[in-house]
Amino acid sequence: MTLKTEPFVVNVGPQHPSTHGVFRLRLTLDGEKIIDADMVMGYLHRSMEKLAEERTYTQNIPFTDRTDYLAAMTGNLAYVIAVENLAGVEPPERAQWLRTIMSELQRFASHSMAIGIFANDCGAWQTPVMHMFRDREKILDLFEMACGARLTTNYMRIGGVSRDIPPEFMPTATKLLKDLPKRLDEYENLLLENEIIVARSRGVGVLTAEQAMAHSVSGPMLRASGVAWDIRKADPYAAYDKLDFDIAVGTHGDVYDRFVVRVAEMRQSLHILEQALEMMPEGPVNAMQPTATVQPAWSAPTGPLAIRPPEGEAYARIESPRGELGFYLISDGGPAPFRFHIRSPSFINLTPLALMTVGSTVADAIVILGSVDIVVGEVDR
Repeated sequence: MTLKTEPFVVNVGPQHPSTHGVFRLRLTLDGEKIIDADMVMGYLHRSMEKLAEERTYTQNIPFTDRTDYLAAMTGNLAYVIAVENLAGVEPPERAQWLRTIMSELQRFASHSMAIGIFANDCGAWQTPVMHMFRDREKILDLFEMACGARLTTNYMRIGGVSRDIPPEFMPTATKLLKDLPKRLDEYENLLLENEIIVARSRGVGVLTAEQAMAHSVSGPMLRASGVAWDIRKADPYAAYDKLDFDIAVGTHGDVYDRFVVRVAEMRQSLHILEQALEMMPEGPVNAMQPTATVQPAWSAPTGPLAIRPPEGEAYARIESPRGELGFYLISDGGPAPFRFHIRSPSFINLTPLALMTVGSTVADAIVILGSVDIVVGEVDR
């Protein structure tokens, strides 16, 4: 016998760590079944896009740490590439390899958080996430060696990176790369066939390839729907064109596939890092050394290398852990960008959330949101 109930509205969240206290789902329910879903994005807005138009190009780099603060290295990188495109700057070879190494370490660290918290959403409280925090901390140790910071790294620079890695970095990173494959094996044995995770995630929150592309979804969400699109392959940057790696794809586009794709990407990151550590050349790490000849794109209102790109516009994109992260800049020839805009994957990947949740249950909504892997600093800039 089917009972008919009157629809009622329930506020769900914030229950996921990345939602803080500013993102919630407003669900219209018929019993436990979701018949409508609205996203309340919240008010984390810090006006960084507008503030960036009042600061010099170099002063804006720390803003990019604080958008996706679980992947500051990749946030830095997308922005500085956009400025380099505007100004016609080519980073030296060693800097390109260092950028690649930091980006892949950041991807592994970010996916560790995504998978650990996803397991929490499925009901596996504490154990998986603490295991993954353990490995993430070792990567943050490497970041601290390289630049003195662990979370908001501010490491990338226009023309390269802020400094070369210290002597202890390479042996520590090499040792870590020998340990992490065993850790991934442990995660897979613990989680991939775990009956609770399988029951909570298989066939839930399905997003077809056509739906994903129609909503401009990118990153692991898009690849889980069976679309083999990765900017590292499609539009290479840094040293990715010199590296061998595979694109991890799913088949069903459900919550489980998004989880599996992230695990597979972690293994590919280790493969990339092994190659990069072996192939990285010696040499300078920044094209804009104090002793270098000042290029036509620079002038000196605030220092010998204050940047004044010529008038024009540029868009640069990279494959961040969450998808296509892009920066669109317009220069009017001054020391600050005339326009500064971020194409953030967390914001765009949320657009099909209602599509994925309507027709499912409240319990399903929790794991569906967790499978998107958002960071609210990137949602509301």
